[in-house]
Amino acid sequence: MKTVTGLFDDYTDASSAVSALESAGVPSNDISIVSNNADNRHGDHSNAGEDAGTGAGIGAVVGGAGGLLTGLGLMAIPGVGPVVAAGWLAATAAGAVAGAVAGGAAGGIIGAMTSSGVSEADAHVYAEGVRRGGSLVTAKVDDALVPEAEAILKRSNWVDPAQRRVAYNEQGWTKFDDTLDPYGPEQIKQERGRYRRPGL
Repeated sequence: MKTVTGLFDDYTDASSAVSALESAGVPSNDISIVSNNADNRHGDHSNAGEDAGTGAGIGAVVGGAGGLLTGLGLMAIPGVGPVVAAGWLAATAAGAVAGAVAGGAAGGIIGAMTSSGVSEADAHVYAEGVRRGGSLVTAKVDDALVPEAEAILKRSNWVDPAQRRVAYNEQGWTKFDDTLDPYGPEQIKQERGRYRRPGL
């Protein structure tokens, strides 16, 4: 088993990638999605704001077409803010945050990714990408399916982590910091505008 991960600027691209991975034979319980919900696109049926400091568990179910996406729940991640999430990565991050002492919660999303095989450098980019409004899809796949799973993520308009790291570094960013305020809807809109492909 190997972990494959893709960051997406658009939730629609991320959900398409999840569906394509499921269609390719990756079991739903081996796939995770964590998507910024600062714009309340999925509603606000949780106490995510109250639990941002303590680490909320996965809350109310929100709609989806089937498979993993039917199990989306609301939670909060320190430094990221409200997210909709489903799957093993979300559960691992929520558990790590809930058990962390104050100031040590960075282990939540970063630790969940690195313990599953994502490099620490990429984990910081992915966490920052979600903080800035993106969606993260992570899947544990059999070695034989790795090339197909990676191709699915790339076809679904994934973000190249090396290029995004350079873009973030040019803005003075060095790593994900869970003590920073989450991005609000207007900041996210501006951030998405930086990377929007011409014609979209």
